[in-house]
This record gives sequence, structure tokens and C-alpha cells, in this order.
Amino acid sequence: QVQLVESGGGWVQSGGSLRLSCAASRSILNFNRMAWYRQGPGKQREFVAVIDSGGTTNYADSVKGRFTISRDIAERTVYLQMNSLKPEDTGVYYCAAFFLSDLTWGQGTQVTVSS
Repeated sequence: QVQLVESGGGWVQSGGSLRLSCAASRSILNFNRMAWYRQGPGKQREFVAVIDSGGTTNYADSVKGRFTISRDIAERTVYLQMNSLKPEDTGVYYCAAFFLSDLTWGQGTQVTVSS
């Protein structure tokens, strides 16, 4: 069972930036996809961004042009660079690893954007 550990969350003013990290306990190339999701206060968990084993990326419309997902294979880490943050980006951000029908979640990291 892989372990995923997120870090990099915190408090930032509107318009600011944060970079989240998701460190995996084994090679991220073992997974079909790795993704970021978030859950805002009183909301359901929603998709944010994904990167597949070939490096192809995709984003939710709400973050396109502001967020970038990337990976460092040697470091077994996936990143989420978040720029031009808005108060509606506030929430707990979760890393997810997909392998066939298996899905593993990290514990989440809190992001708070103040207006």
C-alpha cells in the first residue's frame, strides 16, 4: 500500500501563490494517474488537476491558467503550483494515486485564501 504525504498548505492573501507537494512512498510511475482534489467548507470533494504516467495533464475549468500540476519522478513527488489564488480556492487539498481500480488518498493539507 502506497503512502501519500501532502505538504505546502497554509494561509495566503487573495492573488498570492502556494506550492503543494505530494510525496509518495514508492515510484509514482507505478500509478496510471496522480491527481489533486479539494474540498471546500460545506462542499463535496472536487477534482482539481491530474497528471498521467505519460506526463499528460488536465485541469478543472475553475483553475485552468492559474494552477500547474507537475512531477519529479526521482523524488517520487507530485506538485501543484497555485497562482492568483482566490478565496473560493480555500479548502483541504488531497493528493490521489490511481492504479487500475485502486485509489489511495493522502491525508490532505489546508489552504486558506483570505480576501
